[in-house]
Amino acid sequence: MKPTGTDPRILSLAAEVAKSPEQNVPVILLKLKEIINNTPLGSSELKKIKQDIYCYDLIQYCLLVLTQDCSRIQGGWTTVSQLTQILSHCCVGLEPGEDAEEFYNELLPSAVENFLVLGRRLQTCFINAAKGEEKDALLHFFEVVTDSLFWLLGGHVQLIQNVLKSDHFLRLLQTDNVQIGSTVMTLLQNILQINSGDLLRIEGKILHSILDEVVYKLLSTPSPVIRGTATKLLLLMAESHQEILILLRLSACYKGLRSLLNKQEPGTEFSQELRQLIDLLSPKAYQEVEDQKQHKAACLIQAYWKGFQTRKRLKKLPSAVITLQRSFRSKRTKMLMKLSRQKEEEDHRLQLQIQRQRAMRLSREIRLNMLEIVHPGQVEKHNREIEEKSALIIQKHWKGYRERKNFHQQRPSLTEYKAAVILQRATLKFLAKCRKKKKQFAPWPGLRELTDARRIELKQQVDDYIRRHPGSQISDVTSRELHSQAQERLQHYFLGRALEERSQQHREALMAQINTNIEQLMKSPSLKEAEGKDPELFLSRSRPVAAKAKQAHLTTLKHIQAPWWKKLGEEAGDDIDVPKDELNIELGTLFIGGTKPP
Repeated sequence: MKPTGTDPRILSLAAEVAKSPEQNVPVILLKLKEIINNTPLGSSELKKIKQDIYCYDLIQYCLLVLTQDCSRIQGGWTTVSQLTQILSHCCVGLEPGEDAEEFYNELLPSAVENFLVLGRRLQTCFINAAKGEEKDALLHFFEVVTDSLFWLLGGHVQLIQNVLKSDHFLRLLQTDNVQIGSTVMTLLQNILQINSGDLLRIEGKILHSILDEVVYKLLSTPSPVIRGTATKLLLLMAESHQEILILLRLSACYKGLRSLLNKQEPGTEFSQELRQLIDLLSPKAYQEVEDQKQHKAACLIQAYWKGFQTRKRLKKLPSAVITLQRSFRSKRTKMLMKLSRQKEEEDHRLQLQIQRQRAMRLSREIRLNMLEIVHPGQVEKHNREIEEKSALIIQKHWKGYRERKNFHQQRPSLTEYKAAVILQRATLKFLAKCRKKKKQFAPWPGLRELTDARRIELKQQVDDYIRRHPGSQISDVTSRELHSQAQERLQHYFLGRALEERSQQHREALMAQINTNIEQLMKSPSLKEAEGKDPELFLSRSRPVAAKAKQAHLTTLKHIQAPWWKKLGEEAGDDIDVPKDELNIELGTLFIGGTKPP
């Protein structure tokens, strides 16, 4: 979808690109640089122009031009380098809108790859060039391409991994030329200053290759420019990531690196950075770094552990308070219950003691009264009677206690006896059931053989029955006549039954038709509410039948397709209401016999 309010310069430029031949397209695209430079940086107008350039596929045209052979492009490397600047400026700050996925996943990685390929081509041309002026021009073009790449990476940091993983970038870094190598390492240093974290996200093999090349340029290149850039780059990598510092310090590939760095000439421009790098690689610095790292790790672990313990205690605090309150209340309740029980026992004991005292006082008073009433000669007799009654009461209580004790002692044996009786009863029932099943499923013993006396007896019974019930003898002619009469009556019966069945079916069909018509009439709308198609249902006898069949069919389908939980309360004979709209959906497609189309 093309944007509204497009800049007329972009429109005319896009039309010119579409109409011009292929060899003139690169020169036409250079006009974009003038349009971009004449627009203020950071303005909304510049953003709108970049969106228009992207929407009219001018950025894609720039990418296609970069993939072509530079010898066939008008203007050569000058045009190509300017197109890289235009491409990087257009991609930075662009808001693609709906095509964001295509822009970020396809166009930007393709642009980065084309920049690196152009750098490889310029490197080859620079090495093969013989004249000094030509080399200076090619070096200038190479610097323009690297600056454009750095500008693109500054706007889209996620492309740094694509650059570091590219084989073309590694080939550019491995060059022996001083100018090209210095430019590439400066580009790498600037990239790492933007985002050094991507260096650890690449594969270990690629990281080792980059480190090997930087260390090689630091130790083996005679150019002080290359050595200074390599020193700064290696120092930046070691300071940014402890993993790289540990790798340089402990890896067998870089064994003796510190001693070789100590042999470098002092007094150079990069001697301060070199001394910092040597200090980082020294065992003391490494030990300090390790101690600092361990101290940070210990502090982090302690902080996490203390935080965990504090959160755990805070989480348990409400439950601990509730538990403490519950235990205190339960203990207080138990103490109150114990005190009340002790008080009740003490009151009961006092009441018993008072009752005993009253009973003793009462018995003494009764005895004194009896002594006053009873004659002195009957006192001994009265005392004996009282002693006998007391003895009987004591004996009664003692016998009751003894019998209860015996009963408790005999209770386990009584329980065992009852259990044994229950087991015996169940066993006898089970054995009786088994014997009954054995009798039921016992094999048939067969018929007993008849004796001669039994045969004679049975034959005599048969002869007596035949003698008492003689059979009637009919001739062949009479039997044939009877057979023909029976056949005629049977044929007449079957013919009559077929006619009766046919008439019965006709009656049932008429009743069904009448019932269908009645139901249709009952459900049909009034004359005021009737539409144009409603009277057509009653023009012939087939339409009500078809409508009824359609209704029954839809009812059955609806009942079958309904979920199981809707069928729980239904019965087999329940009717399901079908809306009139569903009934009339496909009624016009049915074949209705007995009617003609109008």
